[in-house]
Amino acid sequence: MYREKAIEALLSVCATVSLVAIFLIFLFLFKEGIIAFKLAGVGDFIVAKISEVTFDPVTEEFTKTETTGYVWQPVSDQPKLSFVPLVWGSLLIAALAATVSTIVGIACGLYLSEMAGRKLRGRLKPLMELLVSIPTVVIGFFMLAIIAYPLRAFADWAGAALAPILGDWVSSIYTDTFNAFIGALGVSIVIIPVIASLVDDSLQSVPQDLRDGSFALGATRWQTSWRVVLPAGFSGVAAAVILGFGRALGETMIVVMCAGNAAQLSANPFDSVTTMTARIATEMGTAGVGSLHQHTLFLVGSTLVTVTFFLNLLAEVIVQKYRSRIVS
Repeated sequence: MYREKAIEALLSVCATVSLVAIFLIFLFLFKEGIIAFKLAGVGDFIVAKISEVTFDPVTEEFTKTETTGYVWQPVSDQPKLSFVPLVWGSLLIAALAATVSTIVGIACGLYLSEMAGRKLRGRLKPLMELLVSIPTVVIGFFMLAIIAYPLRAFADWAGAALAPILGDWVSSIYTDTFNAFIGALGVSIVIIPVIASLVDDSLQSVPQDLRDGSFALGATRWQTSWRVVLPAGFSGVAAAVILGFGRALGETMIVVMCAGNAAQLSANPFDSVTTMTARIATEMGTAGVGSLHQHTLFLVGSTLVTVTFFLNLLAEVIVQKYRSRIVS
C-alpha cells in the first residue's frame, strides 16, 4: 500500500515537473520575444522598410527613396526584419513534406495493419521504426549527394532536350539546386516512419468485429481496409498526420542543408527558401546579446510555437467533431 502511494507520488512529481518546465520554457520564449516590440514597431516585423540611394550622373546628386518589402536582412545599417518569408518557407516545406509523408505513411501503415502477415509485420515494423533514429544530418547529406545534384543534372539535360518544344520553361522552373522540394523530400523521410507506425497502431485498435462483419457481407480485404477499417481509425490517422506536420514544421538540419536558406517569397517549390527554425539555428549564435536581432529571433520562435499550437488546436477540433459523429 505504501509502495503504491510512493510510486503514485513519484509519478505526480514527474508530471508536475514536466508541466512546470514546459511552462517556464514558453514563458521565457515569449518574454524575450516581446522585448523586440519595444525596440522596433510591430509593422517592421511584417513589412520591412527599405532605403535606396541612387546617384544621378547628370545632376551629380544622390537621391534617397523609401520603399517597403518582405525582406529579412537583420545584419545591415538598416535592419530589415520581416519574417514573413520565414513563415512562408516553413509552411511551404511542411506542406510539401506532410503531403508526401501522409500518402506514403498511411499506405505503409495500412499495409502493415491489414495486408502483411503477422511474421512479416513483426519484421518490417521494427525495421521501419529504426529509420527514425537516423541522424537528420545524415539524411541531409543523402539528399545532397543522391537527390539534389543528380536531379539538377537531370533538369539541365531535360531543359536542353526539350528546349525546341518548351523553350527555357524547364530552366525557369527549376532555378536552384537547393530548394524547397529537396528539403521537403528529406523531411518526409523522417516523417514517414512516424506516421506509418502511428497509423498501424491506430488501425490495430479497430475491433475485429468490424472486419468480420465486412467480410461476412462479401467485401474483399481491400474494400474492408479502405471503407471500414480506415474510417473507423480516422482519429488515430488524423493524429498521426498532425504529428507529422508538426515534426516537419520544426525540422532544422535537413532544411538548413537542402532548402537553400534564401529568405524569399516564392510559390515555386524549386526555388530556394528558408524557414523559421533554419534562421534561428544559423543566426542565434552570431546575434548580439540583448540586440534587436536576438530578440527578433526569439519572436520568430514564439511565432513558430503559436502557429503550431493553433494548427494542432484546429486539427483536434476536427477530430473531436468526427468522433462525436461516429458515436452518434
